Amino acid sequence: MNSDDGTTVLWRPTGPKELDLVRESGWRAWPPRLPDQPIFYPVLNEDYAVMIARDWNVPASGVGYVTRFRVESEFLSRYPVRQAGGKTILELWVPAEELDEFNAHIVGLIEVVHEFR
Repeated sequence: MNSDDGTTVLWRPTGPKELDLVRESGWRAWPPRLPDQPIFYPVLNEDYAVMIARDWNVPASGVGYVTRFRVESEFLSRYPVRQAGGKTILELWVPAEELDEFNAHIVGLIEVVHEFR
């Protein structure tokens, strides 16, 4: 969702370990991917993020969070929107080696908007 300030709102469902690392960054960056995580997947709508946090993160770790953050829209244009299921199941695929650059284009702070247990 592009906004008038030149940013796009993204969401990220996450578990407690990843959220702890985001907190350690001062709520400004996503942590490096693990070796078995070659891609970082932010999603384009809140409902999809809620579904993942509630239905996947909670069973896996007892808690799931939905975060919201903004990224410069012009920078995001390099990543095509991927449809991962139904019409609203939309995400971006950011290669792990580009995550530092991606983080540099986050505008403001990463915020937690939902918590499920």
